[in-house]
Amino acid sequence: MRRVVITGMGVFTAIGKNKEAFFESLTRGHSGICRITQFDPSALSIQIAAEIPGYNPDDYFPAKRQDLLDRFAQFGLIAAREAMETSGITVKDEERPRFGVVMGSGMGGAGSFDAGYHSLYACQATRLHPFTIPKIMHNAATSQVCMEYGAQGPALSTATACSSSGHAIGEAFHLIKFGMADVMLAGGADAPITYGMMRCWESVRVLASGNGNPSTACRPFSADREGLVMGEGAGILLLEELTHATKRGARIYGELAGCGMSSDASHITQPTVDGPARAIRMALDEAGHSPEEIDYINAHGTGTRLNDSTETQVVKAVFKDHARKLAISSTKSMHGHMMGATGAAELVATVMALERGVIPPTANYTQPDPECDLDYVPNQAREKPIRVALSNSFAFGGLNAVLLVRRWG
Repeated sequence: MRRVVITGMGVFTAIGKNKEAFFESLTRGHSGICRITQFDPSALSIQIAAEIPGYNPDDYFPAKRQDLLDRFAQFGLIAAREAMETSGITVKDEERPRFGVVMGSGMGGAGSFDAGYHSLYACQATRLHPFTIPKIMHNAATSQVCMEYGAQGPALSTATACSSSGHAIGEAFHLIKFGMADVMLAGGADAPITYGMMRCWESVRVLASGNGNPSTACRPFSADREGLVMGEGAGILLLEELTHATKRGARIYGELAGCGMSSDASHITQPTVDGPARAIRMALDEAGHSPEEIDYINAHGTGTRLNDSTETQVVKAVFKDHARKLAISSTKSMHGHMMGATGAAELVATVMALERGVIPPTANYTQPDPECDLDYVPNQAREKPIRVALSNSFAFGGLNAVLLVRRWG
C-alpha cells in the first residue's frame, strides 16, 4: 500500500501569516481575536472576530488579478505558496497529470456575495460585477491554485461546513494512497467575516460575546465558555507519495496514515457521540494503531456548551481508560473558528507539535467543568514527545472528519 507523507505546509491566519509565526503564537497562547475592522460592527450584538491583521491584497496580487479573487481564494493562494515553497518541490511537466488539488471552504466567496447583494438590493443596480460567479463559487480557490501551479491531476472542492478542509485532506490522502496521484495540495480557505455572515451567525446564538475583552472570548472546555468566535484564513499541506518524496530528497514533516469520515445522520446542529466516535475508530483502523498509541488530540473544541461536552464523551467512548492519559487541546481559542479552513490549519499545528515535541495549549481556560474532565493542556504549552496524533473536525450537519498523523523518523 502506498504511504503518504507531508512535505510542505502553509498557513495564513489571524495569529501568523506563515507556519513559523503561527506555531510560535500558539505556543505563547497568543490570541488573534479583536474587534472587527473590515466593516463597522456597531449594529451587531457580537462585534469580535479573528481577522488577519493589516491584510492588504496589493501586497500579494496585482490589481488586475484581484478582480478575479474573492478574499477566501486570496488566502488559499497565499497558503499554497508557502506550502510549495517549504516543500522545495519542482513539478516536472510530465508529472503534472498526477499533481492535484483538493480544497475545502464552508462559505465560498462570502465577501463577493455580500457585495453583490448590497449592490443589487440596496443600490438598485441593474448589473453586477461580471466576475461575480467566478469569485463566489466554492471551487474558486481550487481552480486558482491549479492554474498557479499547473496542477492537471485530480482536483475538487469540498463543502462540509467546519469539516471542509479535513475532508479535503482526507480525499487527497486517499487519491495518493490508492494510486490516482503522486502529489496533492490539500487544505482549505474561508473569509466569512462579513456583515451578512455575522448577522447569520448571530442569529444561531452560538457566538461568544466577549466584546469587552475579545482576546479571552473563546474558552474551549472551560466551565464559563460562552461560544465560538469567527475567524478567517487558510491552511494548505503538500501531500506526497513516499517514494516520490524520498527520490527528490524532500524534508518529511510527518506521515498522514489514517482518515475517518462519518455522518451523524441525526440533527442539523446538535452533534452525537456515535458519529464522531466512528470517524476516530475508522482513522485508527486505517492507520493500524490502537487507541492506546495516541498521544495527542487536536480537538474540534469550538467553545460552545454542547460541542465541548459531546467531544469529551466521544474521546471517553473511544479511548476508555486511556482518555485520561491523552493530551487534548483546542487552538481555536487563539485563531478562532475559520470554518472550512480550520481543520487544515489545525493539522499544521498538530504536525508541528509532533515534529517539535511541543503541544500548543487551550488558551483562556479558567474553570474546570464536570462535563469536560480530561487533560486539555490549559493555558501553557507543554513539552512532550508525541508519536501519533489525531486532528478532529466535526461540522454542523453531523459530518465528521478525523485525520491521523505519525511522527517521521
